[in-house]
Amino acid sequence: MKELAETGTLTLSDAQLIWRGKDRQDWTDLVVNVPPLYIQEKIHPKAIIDDLKRRTAEKLEAQAEMADLFADFNGITPEQRAEFYQHDQHWSNRMILGDSLQVMASLSERESLKGKVQCIYFDPPYGIKFNSNWQVSTQSRDVRDGKQTDISREPEQVKAFRDTWKNGIHSYLTYLRDRLTAMRDLLTESGSIFVQISDENVHRLRAVMDEVFGTDNFIAQIDFKKTAGLASDYLASSKDYIIYYGFDRRKTKFRRIFNTKEAGQEGATQFNWIENDEDQSRRSLSGNEEVPLGFSLISHDNITSTGFASTTDYPLDLFGKTFRLKQANQRWKTTEEGMRRLKAANRVLLLGSTPRYVRKLADFPVFPITDVWPDTGVSGFADPRLYVVQTGSKVIERCVLMATDPGDLVLDPTCGSGTTAYVAEQWGRRWITIDTSRVALALARTRLMAARYPWYILADSREGQLKQGELTMRPPPEIATHNDIRQGFVYERAPHITLRDIANNSLIDDIWEKWQAVLEPLRQDLNRTLGRDQPWEEWEIPREAGDPWGTEATKMHAKLRAAIAKDDIGKKSNNLLVKLNIKLGRNYTFQTLPNRPIDPWTNDEAIRLHGQWWEARIARQKEIDASIAARAEVEYLYDKPYSDPARIRVAGPFTVESLSPHRILPASEEELSDDIAAAEGRRSPADADLAGQDFSAIVIDYLKTEGVKQRDKGDRITFESLGPWPGNFIGASGVFVEGENGLERRAAILIGPEYGTVGRQDLVAAAREAVDNRFDVLIACAFNFDAHSSELASLGSLKILKARINPDMHMSDELKNTGRGNMFVVFGEPDVKILDDGGPEIRVKVNGIDVFDPNTGDIRSNDTAGIAAWFIDTDYNEESFFVRHAYFLGANDPYESLKTALQAEIDEDAWATLYSDTSRPFERPESRRIAVKVINHFGDEVMKVFGV
Repeated sequence: MKELAETGTLTLSDAQLIWRGKDRQDWTDLVVNVPPLYIQEKIHPKAIIDDLKRRTAEKLEAQAEMADLFADFNGITPEQRAEFYQHDQHWSNRMILGDSLQVMASLSERESLKGKVQCIYFDPPYGIKFNSNWQVSTQSRDVRDGKQTDISREPEQVKAFRDTWKNGIHSYLTYLRDRLTAMRDLLTESGSIFVQISDENVHRLRAVMDEVFGTDNFIAQIDFKKTAGLASDYLASSKDYIIYYGFDRRKTKFRRIFNTKEAGQEGATQFNWIENDEDQSRRSLSGNEEVPLGFSLISHDNITSTGFASTTDYPLDLFGKTFRLKQANQRWKTTEEGMRRLKAANRVLLLGSTPRYVRKLADFPVFPITDVWPDTGVSGFADPRLYVVQTGSKVIERCVLMATDPGDLVLDPTCGSGTTAYVAEQWGRRWITIDTSRVALALARTRLMAARYPWYILADSREGQLKQGELTMRPPPEIATHNDIRQGFVYERAPHITLRDIANNSLIDDIWEKWQAVLEPLRQDLNRTLGRDQPWEEWEIPREAGDPWGTEATKMHAKLRAAIAKDDIGKKSNNLLVKLNIKLGRNYTFQTLPNRPIDPWTNDEAIRLHGQWWEARIARQKEIDASIAARAEVEYLYDKPYSDPARIRVAGPFTVESLSPHRILPASEEELSDDIAAAEGRRSPADADLAGQDFSAIVIDYLKTEGVKQRDKGDRITFESLGPWPGNFIGASGVFVEGENGLERRAAILIGPEYGTVGRQDLVAAAREAVDNRFDVLIACAFNFDAHSSELASLGSLKILKARINPDMHMSDELKNTGRGNMFVVFGEPDVKILDDGGPEIRVKVNGIDVFDPNTGDIRSNDTAGIAAWFIDTDYNEESFFVRHAYFLGANDPYESLKTALQAEIDEDAWATLYSDTSRPFERPESRRIAVKVINHFGDEVMKVFGV
């Protein structure tokens, strides 16, 4: 108002979308907690395949020698068959469990990836319904809103829901803007972001992205077809949208993608003529006639345009006639010299009395894709549906190929079934994918571990040099190669021949003159031998050695042949034959009627000259066509690189990470000394990862009202009193009544971190403190415990209970109440047995797993039918879990494609071991430690370490 009062005018800013909570947030910069990321697993699919190959080789050759296949995957040397693309600096791809906002902030601030991501594919929830955007089990994609058993209780996912949807659409818009802001910081200057959305919120998303990225950086809104339309009371919805922005539109990397032209389809509807590939004779297609073998599609186009230039106004001599421009503002599309080359290349035809330019489908056999993609339904591309909101790979593939080159980094903040990671891996891009759902990561992990990809030929390889030389018809360079994937692949290419390319091709003149010296004498000799009163010009010489019938007789012959084919010598055919005989003065019968409307020559010399002339004529045309193709521009087909079918490629190394540290120490002297230090009270609270005061207060409040459920499904521990305790490790103390006798017991409460893991040493230190203060029992409450903590059930007479905190702890009151009150439940253990007969090799057998069911509040006692997968690290190094053996008890044969490709190297018995509850034998490691991880269909996982 001050500006209006002082100047009489008011400056209006850009229009903005306003929602509840936005103004408050706009007063400050976006502030995000930046936790560190911890590696939980290292996965190298090649190592698993190599182990199967080794087993098959041992069986066939009766050899027991074991190769060193399982060093850290950063150092594994690729073999000739099962290979993977190696990226610069031993990069390994990353699969991260956690809230995408925090993870992206960590990638940007802690891991120096700000400005390093080339492409982001973001598939946020389409709406604000709780259930419809994720699934709770790898076995079922059927998810219904309002069904209690379908409600997720995974801590990362639930926290994301609580933070996102508590204010409905207002929270949804805040969710989008916060994450889009974090993504913008990660993008390179040439980077792109693609956001997938439905029609419900596409208009709101566009407004938010305008604010975050700027209206000037909008590139396109892409419509793509879904598998099937969604039911509606009015018009069914058959498409979704992708909003495409660049970080800086002026610098955005863009690789154009093309579709192939098909007869009568998009990009080729005007191609309704055909041309004989040999003699260049032409005619129009009739009705629904298909293109005959030996013919190519062509069309005819204007050879004139509007305007005036003295160099393009001249009389045109064509087929013995002279054509002049009829209008003052009309001109030929090229100069007289260019027109001569078009005629020499046989690119001008006469349609009635009008010259036309001949355009071949092969001149430019592709057309660029637009912002409408009607061919992207999942079912049409044979993508198996693994996840409830899975996107077809064709959609993501196009986005990635448009915006990146091999070796570039692709980020997907919403992993789902891992389609973006799968596509990025296929096309040689580095990738990072994030999800709050453990089910999503379990599906994606299995999908990538069992994937088989083509081996695309690297440009920076000897194979690539040879292929490039073959395509360009030039000798390959003799320079060193380094197999650098950043140099890209060897791609198919499409010619892009225009009228200008032909008109400016001076090589056509040389080719014409060279062959004219051969053709012209043959033409003159042919005319002389036949004794023609009117010598044939070049364009008049018939293709066959004979005298062609007249135009009317030729048409009658074609009608007669068509009638014979239809009515098999009926009345119509008889009538046409009679008329043809009258026209020609002949007595043809159906048996003597010639196949072609010509009268064959009987002069052998004329036949010889005719054959020589046409042989030279065809050779000249081929040479001219080759020169046109060689000098034409080409379009690289980035979605069609050349591949080597003899080489099999699997996914490269990748890690599974989370916001919780992988804190598991080996059974060693170091662990013993740490345990002793903790037992003697010398462990510092600073060494432990314990809860902050705010989170501790929340836990204490819940313990007061909910209590703790016992592992044996017995009585719940209900506290008579409970309050904070000023200890180093013990955060609270309480009193509860045990058993029917009403004995009061004092309980010490150890409260673990909100995002983290409680280790064995923390338990020992807390137990020592509890003994010193005469507590009867120690109850450790945490979201996660390390593997060794399961071995500690008591310290002297002090009983230690490890209660797993229900992920509901992360939920606010706005979340739908499922009526369950089991916030703290003592967690079960996997039932694993080591099969050791004392020899050099051992095996592992998994019998099942007891898993806390947050929907019922009970411990699920599952046999192996409840296990989705289990892995073994056969040489556990305490830092991270490296998947050296993988077994899939619940998957539908994820290795099916690899089985076919490697059937000669891996026998059926070896493949069968991948679906067993008993492992393949493996050598006892030097470290004498192995780790076993068991995962169920709900994404729950438990790991145990064994000394062997």
